[in-house]
Amino acid sequence: MRFLILLLFMNGVTMTQDWANLNKYKKQNSKLGPPKINGNRIVFMGNSITENWSELYPEYFSEKDYINRGIGGQTTPQMLIRFRADVIDLKPKIVVILAGTNDIAGNTGPATVKMITDNIISMAELARSNRIHVILSSILPAADYPWNPGLNPPEKITAVNNIVKKYTERNGITYLDYYSSMVTSNKGLKKEYTYDGVHPNRSGYELMSSLADKAISETLDLIGKSE
Repeated sequence: MRFLILLLFMNGVTMTQDWANLNKYKKQNSKLGPPKINGNRIVFMGNSITENWSELYPEYFSEKDYINRGIGGQTTPQMLIRFRADVIDLKPKIVVILAGTNDIAGNTGPATVKMITDNIISMAELARSNRIHVILSSILPAADYPWNPGLNPPEKITAVNNIVKKYTERNGITYLDYYSSMVTSNKGLKKEYTYDGVHPNRSGYELMSSLADKAISETLDLIGKSE
């Protein structure tokens, strides 16, 4: 019995110490070689919406040098902690950042719009300082969160998206607008694109892939013009 209690305690300590889940992709990262010369390695940083993309629409990642570094449930401070290990050290040409909805849901405690956007902007600045081009994504619409209902997320989602969009416009960064193509009249996620009102289904990922490819193409064009 004492051994069981000790084991549970040690597991809890381990999880607490790896709050940002740095170990999740540690082995995969170590096996990645350098990007191909003249290649277009792209890292997708995010939460479960990004992580599930590889499961529900796997061909999007398998056919290109796209690396999925989404972790379910994560908030922007957790992503910021692992940004070096899971993005910068992989030396991509572009990073696509999709973050913020779990902050609004309160997954790691209360978060203001400023806290969320500050963390997103910090990730963008870290990338740019390491010569990684940035695509900042809108948060997907959500009328409510099934695991934490009653928070009225549309107001914060709109506020975060507006600030992020203005930041991209001021800094010459590509803004990837999923929101406008997926939102309903009540500011929820269109039923044909989701299975729970928050997470995309395969149809949702097909749309997101098309929008992401357009944003990536635009960014690569900008890179080509600047080189």
